Amino acid sequence: MRILVTNDDGIHAPGFAVLEAIAARLSDDIWAVAPAEEQSGAGHSLTLSRPIRMRRHGDRRYSVSGTPTDAVMMALAHIMKDNPPDLILSGVNRGANLAEDVTYSGTVSAAMEGALAGVRSIALSQVYAREGMGDTVPFAAADAWANRVLRPLIDAPMPPATLVNVNFPALPPEEVKGIRVCRQGIRDYGRLRIIERTDPRGYRYYWFGLAPTVETPGHQTDLEVVADGYVAVTPLYLDLTHDPLLTELKDRFE
Repeated sequence: MRILVTNDDGIHAPGFAVLEAIAARLSDDIWAVAPAEEQSGAGHSLTLSRPIRMRRHGDRRYSVSGTPTDAVMMALAHIMKDNPPDLILSGVNRGANLAEDVTYSGTVSAAMEGALAGVRSIALSQVYAREGMGDTVPFAAADAWANRVLRPLIDAPMPPATLVNVNFPALPPEEVKGIRVCRQGIRDYGRLRIIERTDPRGYRYYWFGLAPTVETPGHQTDLEVVADGYVAVTPLYLDLTHDPLLTELKDRFE
């Protein structure tokens, strides 16, 4: 099995080294193509206003000067065009990609690009506790549980334009309760927090804070599953059309 690994934290990120180790347990045919620098929050953006530059770091290992989407495109249409991958793994992201985060996430967007190209694609993210922020994020849960998640996903049927989003809880591996397949969650956007501060020169600046989780019966969403101590496995579909509203609007216009 030929595996392409990528991410949005950059080719030198600690989580990317974890991903390469995870992939190496599945295959010895690993290709790495990732952004040269961190691209967190880049979403599914594509670089069109400047050229992409590529650097080779060794055998089957490259970085590009663009977004995660750029990296996957360069891999599929240029670097690996004559030997395409069977599987794309994106991550392991430093921090959660849950609920509406998937629309902002470069990690998930790299997997989206793979899915659009018809390649089985999986995004992996490691949730962290507040005391584990910065460069001290522990990836032990992802490292220990990733292959238990990936092996069933490699053999599972995947309809066109689908991908899988995986989030590992902020727990030591032995405290993770198991794996749950769940829906994408949603936060209360009306309670989004914007934190205001003042810099040493007296100018104001702002940080975006996450809104609270919207609780669901049975704790069935990725937000709640991870908070309950499980690995969250969420299938995503790239067709954003809302079929009931499509029918409703057709009736109104006809």
